Amino acid sequence: MNTKVLDTILLILVIAGAVNWGLIGFFRFNLVSFVFGNMSWLSRVIYALIGLSGIYMLSAFGRIRSIGKDS
Repeated sequence: MNTKVLDTILLILVIAGAVNWGLIGFFRFNLVSFVFGNMSWLSRVIYALIGLSGIYMLSAFGRIRSIGKDS
């Protein structure tokens, strides 16, 4: 799997997490719990993947910064 595909998949997970937090903040509605159950093993896996995706996407700052220096 190349880096571009991995970045796209992980960015989608980060966006899903952000949308979920927005729904929690504005409407007190947890989409992950609604779809996968309240802290079921599957919802915990989803939360863990979103968290790991966010940590990985921190590396995007470094890549974006290095692209700007090349041009």
